[in-house]
This record gives sequence, structure tokens and C-alpha cells, in this order.
Amino acid sequence: MRFSGKVAVITGAANGLGLDAAQGFAREGAKVLLVDRDADGEAQAAALRAEGLEAQFIAADVSRDADVRGYVDAAVQRWGRIDCFFNNAGIEGHVRPLHEQDEAMFDAVMAVNVKGVFLGLKHVIPVMLRQAVGSIVNTASTAALVGSAGLAPYVASKHAVLGLTKSAAGEVARQGVRVNALCPGPTDTRMIHSLEDQAMASGRNDVAERYMAAIPLGRYATPAEVTAMVLFLCSDVASAITGGQFQVDGGRTACPGGSALR
Repeated sequence: MRFSGKVAVITGAANGLGLDAAQGFAREGAKVLLVDRDADGEAQAAALRAEGLEAQFIAADVSRDADVRGYVDAAVQRWGRIDCFFNNAGIEGHVRPLHEQDEAMFDAVMAVNVKGVFLGLKHVIPVMLRQAVGSIVNTASTAALVGSAGLAPYVASKHAVLGLTKSAAGEVARQGVRVNALCPGPTDTRMIHSLEDQAMASGRNDVAERYMAAIPLGRYATPAEVTAMVLFLCSDVASAITGGQFQVDGGRTACPGGSALR
């Protein structure tokens, strides 16, 4: 198994991409710490333990420095190291024009999506530097690469994640630590369905069809397809890859208008 004997920490692990990645790491042999402010993460960790896998859960708010230090310390105290860090927790905010965005929601998006990633890097990197090895994958988005009307705070936050990724990668590459950005497009998780629901509330009734029409592949990615990229980037076969941005988006950023061949 690719991650036998390794320790993986995943934030936003109670559902969606984080949960799928936690399951993937555990089933590939890793000892896994699931981190989430949602207490449902305990049940998810218990389900993995019921499979005979090693998994623990810790409740944490990634925007709070003490909570981040807490989950990092918990992993190190239990297993002695952190080999893989999927810095994934994020929220989508509201779908509405920029001039109608609420300041409080803007602050919330930035706190989780940017400060949460920053604090994760700040506290995990020293652990990996002491080991002289480690791989970090920050969840950005195709929204880190292109704009998206109605989602200005989210887009701004994900552009920031890409900047943090590139800066961190350059700082620690020669010490054996790799840092990359995952850029998923629309994926079949709670988040995309929340965006659909918000758009439908504004009077659109064909939102999913419109979203999928903009994807050359013609469908949303599955969580398993995104997890495959995370596991690859954290694996030893990706040992020369750092500072990169990796789309799993069905061709959406390559061909934003979707495919003309339908």
C-alpha cells in the first residue's frame, strides 16, 4: 500500500472531498487524523476503524490558531510525525453580485479559506522540516485560476490559496517538503449542490444543466477522481513535483465555454 506507515492529516474531513480523501489515505495504509468543526467527523473516523483502519477525529476550527496547533500536536503526539497534509477545509459563501455581498460572510470565507490554509501551513511545515520530508496539498479551485460571477469572495480566497502555495513551496523545497495546490472544478459534493440551490433561489431552474454545459466532459467530477490526484501528489512517485497547480475539472479551464460537440 502506498502510504503504509505514514501519517496523513486532513482538514474539512467530515464530508465531501476531505472525507473521500481520508478514506483513500486510510485504505492505502496511512494513519489518518480527520479534522473538522463538524462533530460528524467522529462517526466517519469510527467507520474507518470498523474497517480495521487507523483513524482518529479531532474537532477544530481551522481559522483559530489554538485549534490548528491542537490538531497538529494531536497527530504528532499520537504518531510522532505528519507525512501528508491535505489542507482542505473551505466554505463557499453566498452567490450574489459583489456589491451585494455581506461583509460578515466575506470575513467568514477569508477566515476559513485563507487564514485556515495559512495557519495549517504555519504549524505543519515545522513538523515536516524536522523530518526533512513531507507533502502538503492545499485545496484551491478552478476559482483560483479564473473569475466566477456571483462568487467574488470565494474566488478571491482561492486566488490567495494559490499564492500561499507557491510561496511556501519555494521556501521549503530544499528541505524535503513539497507543497502543491489542488484545483478541482465542479465536483459532486455538498458544495456544488449548495451553489445550485442558491442560484435556483434567484429564479434559475436549470442550474445544474448550465454548470455541466460549461464543462467539456459534460459532467461533474466525482470525489474519487479528485482524491486520486491528492493521493498521487502525496505519494513518492510525485517526489519532483512542488509549487504546482493541478486541475481536476473535466477541461473547464482549458475550454471555458464547454464543448461544441454535443
